[in-house]
Amino acid sequence: MEVIGKLQQAEVIIFGLYENNEQTFKTPCFQQVNAIESSLAEYVKAQSHFAEKKKVTVIPIMKGAHVKNVAFIGLGKKENISLRDLDECTAKVTKELKQRQFKHLTYCFDSFTGPDLSDEAVAVSLGESKVVAQYEYHGLKTDQDETASLHGEVVVCHANKDRIERGLHKGKAHAEGVCLARNLMNAPGNYMTPTHLAGEADALAERHDMACDILDKEELEKLGMGALLAVSAGSTEPPKMIVLKYQGKPEWDDVLAFVGKGLTFDSGGISLKPALNMHEMKMDMGGSAAVLGAMETIGHLKPKCNVLAVIPSSENMPSGSAIKPGDVITSLSGKTIEVKNTDAEGRLILADGITYAKQLGAQHLIDVATLTGAMMVALGKVSTGAITNRQSWMDQVLACSQEAREYLWQLPSFDPYQALLKSDVADLNNSPGRMGGAITAGLFLGAFAEDTPWVHLDIAGTAWTDKESERGTKGGTGVMSKTLANVAMQHADK
Repeated sequence: MEVIGKLQQAEVIIFGLYENNEQTFKTPCFQQVNAIESSLAEYVKAQSHFAEKKKVTVIPIMKGAHVKNVAFIGLGKKENISLRDLDECTAKVTKELKQRQFKHLTYCFDSFTGPDLSDEAVAVSLGESKVVAQYEYHGLKTDQDETASLHGEVVVCHANKDRIERGLHKGKAHAEGVCLARNLMNAPGNYMTPTHLAGEADALAERHDMACDILDKEELEKLGMGALLAVSAGSTEPPKMIVLKYQGKPEWDDVLAFVGKGLTFDSGGISLKPALNMHEMKMDMGGSAAVLGAMETIGHLKPKCNVLAVIPSSENMPSGSAIKPGDVITSLSGKTIEVKNTDAEGRLILADGITYAKQLGAQHLIDVATLTGAMMVALGKVSTGAITNRQSWMDQVLACSQEAREYLWQLPSFDPYQALLKSDVADLNNSPGRMGGAITAGLFLGAFAEDTPWVHLDIAGTAWTDKESERGTKGGTGVMSKTLANVAMQHADK
């Protein structure tokens, strides 16, 4: 979006409106419009419901040639508004005005600011909301009726223009990452195979001048990635290990690694899932989508840090060649694993991904995965769950999730949980049972992170939604791509 210092012309000028507060009416933008429609201020002040949170009101300006419409988005009480509230409000007005077929939106910046809202944070919200609120996955319909993207600008009168431009750029960069992640998740499984996912990663690397390395089955066999190979054994689709490197520093050191689960379709394997809603298992690569979304944002923002993205990718299918319950496999790390449940496959491919990231120089690790139904039982579809082996690292990730306005909750990792991972025939078992299942799944991955500072993010409940919201449609959410990008930005500031 363009930043301008004075309102010149507008198809629709958008004002934030707080309850019992005349901030909007004092802005130069509103005064300019009120000079055309002299009764506008009195009329709006009399309609107290206009300021109710998320209430959208559009008023045509009959006398104006250069300003045709005025829109208000209710922000509620000024002293109560949070950045999450602001995100939802700015997205709501953007989405509704697009549905009303407006083509060009102008936002009056000064009307949105609040006591606990910095200028840059407001700008980030506007820049991000304008993109994510328009998101649609058009899929493969032959009669698509795609609407044109909205254009927009922000009128800044009193705030620092450079700071606002930085905020808008950051918000748009986050939104581009979220929308990429959503597109990857929403694509059908036959259009988003490990090979296709590798192609998307390669295209991202080319867009942003990153290094990309795609390991095929023969290379995986040479390296000894037995866990990834075992999961993929039942499918005719070949597995891939996808690696992206963003080098923002002269030397490849202090490497931050994101490891994303790239299970492009999960039938459960021999431990077959129920048929009901199995079609949604195309979203089981949500961890890889979040990682690639973060890398898209990083490519736009270019932080001065080194970031490694590692994505083990395969399908999990039943066949005569598929792994069986009771099989023992050897991972890249050399650790042996008893496979008690073939539907606990995500932790298997991530085990090799984490080990490979360490071999490539990772000094801080975050893995992200749609890992367990148990996490949905624990936290519902509201919050992502987390496990760590280093509290100071967890605290940094939690702070970044708060900045991203993505809910994150830490689960315990007490020693008795670790004991549940023991096996009678191998070093570890991949499925200790239902009790504490979200925790033991995370701690299984911690066995491969070992002493490297590590955080596990389970997005099973938050990666997919069956409800439309102000900031998105049904389907993939792109959750955690913003948090991961924020971690990279914070890593650059150290």
